[in-house]
Amino acid sequence: MAVNFKPENYFKLLIYLVVIILVNVAGVTLFFRIDLTENKIYSISKASKEVVKTLSEPLTINVFFTKNLPAPHNNTERYLHDLLEEYSISANKYFNYKFYDVSPEGDSANMEAAKNSELAKNYGIHPVQIRIVEKDEVKFKKAYMGLVLIHGDIIEKIPTITSTDGLEYKLTTAIRKMNNKISALLALSDKIKIKLFLSSSLKIVAPFMQIKDLGQLPDEIETIANKLNVKNYGKLAFEYLDPSTGKGLDEQVKKHNIMSLQWPALSNGKIQPGEGAIGLVLEHKDKAITIPLIQVLRIPLIGTHYQLTETSDLEEIISESIESLIDINEDLGFLADHGSLTLSAPQMMGQPQQQGMDSLTNFQALVSENYSIKEISLKEQDIPKSIKCLVIAGPKEQFTDYELFQIDQHIMRGNSLALFMETFHEVMPQQNNLYMYNQGPSYVPLNTGIEKLLSHYGISVKKSYVMDESCYKQSSPQQFGGGERKIYFAPIIKNEFINNDLAFMDNIKGLIVLKVSPVTIDQERISKNNLVARRLFSSSEKSWEMKDRINLNPMFMTPPKSDEEKKSITLAYLVEGEFPSYFAGKTIPIREKASEEGAQEKEGQTSEDKKPEDKKKDEKQSEIDKIKGEGDFISKGKPGKIFIIASSEILKDNILDPEGQSPNSTFVMNVLDSLNNNDATAAMRSKVQRFNPLAETEPGTKTFVKFFNIAGLPVMVVVFGLIVLFRRHSRKNHIKMMFQK
Repeated sequence: MAVNFKPENYFKLLIYLVVIILVNVAGVTLFFRIDLTENKIYSISKASKEVVKTLSEPLTINVFFTKNLPAPHNNTERYLHDLLEEYSISANKYFNYKFYDVSPEGDSANMEAAKNSELAKNYGIHPVQIRIVEKDEVKFKKAYMGLVLIHGDIIEKIPTITSTDGLEYKLTTAIRKMNNKISALLALSDKIKIKLFLSSSLKIVAPFMQIKDLGQLPDEIETIANKLNVKNYGKLAFEYLDPSTGKGLDEQVKKHNIMSLQWPALSNGKIQPGEGAIGLVLEHKDKAITIPLIQVLRIPLIGTHYQLTETSDLEEIISESIESLIDINEDLGFLADHGSLTLSAPQMMGQPQQQGMDSLTNFQALVSENYSIKEISLKEQDIPKSIKCLVIAGPKEQFTDYELFQIDQHIMRGNSLALFMETFHEVMPQQNNLYMYNQGPSYVPLNTGIEKLLSHYGISVKKSYVMDESCYKQSSPQQFGGGERKIYFAPIIKNEFINNDLAFMDNIKGLIVLKVSPVTIDQERISKNNLVARRLFSSSEKSWEMKDRINLNPMFMTPPKSDEEKKSITLAYLVEGEFPSYFAGKTIPIREKASEEGAQEKEGQTSEDKKPEDKKKDEKQSEIDKIKGEGDFISKGKPGKIFIIASSEILKDNILDPEGQSPNSTFVMNVLDSLNNNDATAAMRSKVQRFNPLAETEPGTKTFVKFFNIAGLPVMVVVFGLIVLFRRHSRKNHIKMMFQK
């Protein structure tokens, strides 16, 4: 028997084996995943990828989890495995994680697990009690479900992980906090330039302006820069520039809006006419922050006063500006005066409930996870240049022109403004007035001055409250008849009236607002200013306005009888673009400061009553007033953002939950993230939203579906059976006729 040898068969087998091996190698090295869920809940977000990708020091995550736990805790462990694997895929070489099998106390069967439990206790991770069902019996068991993050000498922990909700957000927030200023500075390829612009010509006029030691300023700032350079790993470079002698520096002075001064001949010709510039600029790549070194004050009865920034304050100012320049520990400004809401409301005797209702404890806790809140009193200080976003919540007092100028210039610098405005001031009746017994509060229209700024940009707020039939329903006690009562001034915003096209609004399916007023846009002015106004959400089509005589007592509120008075009303806008300054072409206001000495004495004094030395001071002051300053005003702003909603109630504890899981909490935090250009963080937070209401259906549709399920389906089955019977009968007759032929 001859064997037919065919070499090509072995060659094909060899090729097949090589192909199989290459496919397996490609499957290992070219690993990828596809997340088909709507919100990509099983994939980490862009913000998480950026955090672990930019690690500059080793980060280790130790997970202490008891094995073989029943559902749903075993699913949590599995999800945590997958989540950390996703982090690892996107991270650089500094990311590492490890799972430790941990036995609860009293279980000595596994010695290694017992050692791991001791290690967990050293990190502050302790077991929690969970409920399990075994053999139809409910039991309680202790289990470890926590993790610890180690980054250099810094340790953060999440002691208990009982749910997968928001786990990625917690991890990324913790890693971002640890990947702090040190890591970011070490990753810088270019140095941060500290440029001092100081014209030598100013040294002549400085003593006349009562500015002392101006000549020593370069050495003092260089000393501060060298000191900070040591703390910032040698990433700073100081440079002294003299616009009086340097070529091309005038353009940089204008570019950075550095203060420039011009003066005529002063002191009987001893000081010749001239000009000069002074300011400090921090630059890194295409970003820059200007720090003014001279403050101009207008003191009544005395005149203009120039004040040099204290060098003792410059170190802190420069340090904060460096952090802002490279996006570390971002500050969030919060207006602390003008009758606005306070972050920590004081306890009021006899009124604990009122204090709780007005408290912003939850808001403060949620914001502090990602930002450092800086309370700003505009009556005492200017808005710091390091603040990217300023929150103004419910102001009730009038703003001066200089304070409005500060807000205006904050926007002109390309920053953001979050306005939670109030249109009415709620005035409670005096309790000692017998005629006011059981009478509700009166609502006085508010005008703080911000309205004219907004009107100039193309934004306005109506003096009315929005009522809506789609609103919160309050359960009435049984002694009052029970049932539900509609609170029309608490509209519920449904998904169809929410703009989900914006990234930070994605996956927000419902909101609730309280005592809110309509926000309108002058589209002609918006277009003229080349701005973009985006509607964020509106009330339902069954809403109306209450104005003039405001009464928010639910017992006396009824909807309009005519549907013509009802319509959908826009409640929140986001306006973006290069805003034009309200003060362009107007006299630039200067902060007025009371004279510290002699103002009262000089008031009412005539020129004849004044002493010779006082007359000389007045003559000198009149010449100081001739010095004109430029460069500290921006008439056309860099791209900025304004968010506005006419209600500050949505920031209070009765609306925001402390865990930050509700749609309202997510919305407020996402707005602040967007205003700070952290849209990736907002998108990550929105992923955990599980509020997904069913679509609204008409009563007729509900009746039809109910009738169809009860009677329609059986009728369809009967009809289908008759059709099958008829077809079988027809086929039988057809076959019978064929054989009869």
